[in-house]
Amino acid sequence: MDEYNRFVDWDKMDVTVQSQDAKELTCTEFQELKQLARQGYWAKNHSLRAKMYHKLISNIPCRTVTPDANVYRDIVVKIVGKRNSSSLPLPEFVDNSLVPTYCLNAEGIGAVRKIILCIANQFPDISFCPALPSVIALLLHYSKDEAECFEWVCRILACNDPSKRLIDQTFLAFESSCMTFGDLVNKYCQAAHKLMVAVSEDVLEVYSDWQRWLFGELPMVYVARVFDVFLVEGYKVLYRVALALLKFFHKVRAGQPLESDGIQQAIRAFVRDIAKSVSPERLLEKAFAIRLFSRKEIQLLQMANEKALQQKGITIKQKR
Repeated sequence: MDEYNRFVDWDKMDVTVQSQDAKELTCTEFQELKQLARQGYWAKNHSLRAKMYHKLISNIPCRTVTPDANVYRDIVVKIVGKRNSSSLPLPEFVDNSLVPTYCLNAEGIGAVRKIILCIANQFPDISFCPALPSVIALLLHYSKDEAECFEWVCRILACNDPSKRLIDQTFLAFESSCMTFGDLVNKYCQAAHKLMVAVSEDVLEVYSDWQRWLFGELPMVYVARVFDVFLVEGYKVLYRVALALLKFFHKVRAGQPLESDGIQQAIRAFVRDIAKSVSPERLLEKAFAIRLFSRKEIQLLQMANEKALQQKGITIKQKR
């Protein structure tokens, strides 16, 4: 293998896909990159994907002072010390979210927690970011070392292009994105929405799981394909894929009895076992076949929902 395999357990990885040759990518045109990402061009080769992630993340416009690999090397010993990394407590802002192991080896699994703690140290303004463990776990597969992975994640978090929303970092942003997802389901997946309303006591609670489906339950091969496109096209891709997941869930489960208290678990289980019914290609095809769906529409919905939440005074997660 190559320099990008330090944290990978190759027995868990789909090696058939990883060993295919793929040409180096020199294109910089957005439209061409978009097509190649959607087609899974760099999914065919492990080191090509690593190089593409490096290229795409390095091009994210960031705050001037964004922590880099050297910062990680300076702080990691002070923060983690000699503690066993597998028992490190996670910061509150990840909200007890799953820490997926994907295809990481033991060193990689420990590294995820170390990187999360160092990010918490460098980004005191993050108050709610349940997607973070999954993003770190995924990027570690394509990083040369922990410090490089830390730098990549910092760049994603420190993105300062107002038109490029990447990862929600506050409860207000997260909650308004859940409401926005609900609005989009209502508009673009009416059959699934009717089912959700019929079987769940609190439909918003079901929709508030949408990021967990992507960053937590979705298997590695799928989440990496979604992330390929996300790095090129941004946040709207996540909505599209989550809508596609809901459409497939509705199709597979239509006519089967669903308990109101089990609907969240049923969708999570479906997403975890998605390989039984839907390939990554099919999932992305479905996601991009949803028509009349623009970044502008999402931004307007998001702003309206944030405003509604602020008027109600809901800006931080209430302790249950």
